[in-house]
Amino acid sequence: MAPASKRSERASRRRFLCQAGAAVAVGMGSVLHAKAQEKGFPPGTFLDVHTHLGQTWNSRPPLSATELLRWMDAHGVAQAVVLPLVSPEASSYPLTTDFVLRVTREHRERLIPFCSIDPRTSYQGGHRGLVGMLKRYRDQGCRGFGEHKPGVAIDDPRNIRLFRACAEAGLPVLFHLDNQRNWDRPGLPGLEKVLRAVPDCIFIGHGPGWWASISGQVTQKELQSYPRGPVAPGGAIDRLMEKYPNLYGDLSAGSGHNAIARDPEFGRKFLIRRADRLLFGTDFLYPGQPVPQFDLMARLKLPEDVQRRIFRDNARQLLGLKKS
Repeated sequence: MAPASKRSERASRRRFLCQAGAAVAVGMGSVLHAKAQEKGFPPGTFLDVHTHLGQTWNSRPPLSATELLRWMDAHGVAQAVVLPLVSPEASSYPLTTDFVLRVTREHRERLIPFCSIDPRTSYQGGHRGLVGMLKRYRDQGCRGFGEHKPGVAIDDPRNIRLFRACAEAGLPVLFHLDNQRNWDRPGLPGLEKVLRAVPDCIFIGHGPGWWASISGQVTQKELQSYPRGPVAPGGAIDRLMEKYPNLYGDLSAGSGHNAIARDPEFGRKFLIRRADRLLFGTDFLYPGQPVPQFDLMARLKLPEDVQRRIFRDNARQLLGLKKS
């Protein structure tokens, strides 16, 4: 292990690079920023589809709405989705939908709540009862469902029942996939079963297992990791996006960054090719967290129309957000 002084130096350098990348990204999007203001949305280049409030992990400090909004202002983020975490496998501390609704209530023009229900939850009334639970959250302001992160297979029958209820309630589902939560096999056959079973539900993929599947020749072990090196042909994400128009991708967290940065030439082409199916996100969840997405997007120099769609327009369309 490197000496503490070296580790501290590397951590400081990472923070500097992330801050510099954020500044470049905000500058890069200045024209987009102005257009966003013209449309009547809060000013900013990005809509972040993946953040959390409260204390997610016992090893990280909590994040308040005030701190999140301050960070958003510093990084040109106009609006952010705030995701609950209700499954025991999802986080150290449960972050309920009621908590998310409460802490976002005074900032709804910028902080967009989602709801979540674990598929193993007890409820009465069958499908109608489950839809009623979701509509209760929707009517209180929730625009989507997730972060869906239970310790079951992605194609577990209880998941499929829940996804059908989300479709009826009009809530897109943001799911995490790896070898512990919503698990699947290489090639994502379980996810494809879900997409066939619930074609009228919008799905937004996230997590190591999802983003490892940008490449072909993925092993089961790699569905729990950040694979390195060039992307191999035949990745499940491209194949499934080509076949299923209700499938999107959330570019947040280390997994989303790694999927694009591991092979920048492929990554840039992928972003352009799938510009209508990708959503900018960070997974920001504690004060001072390094966020590499800003620097990555600045370095890729995407066409302006691609930036506009990925950075905010796709999410606003999916979530039915309207100008003020």
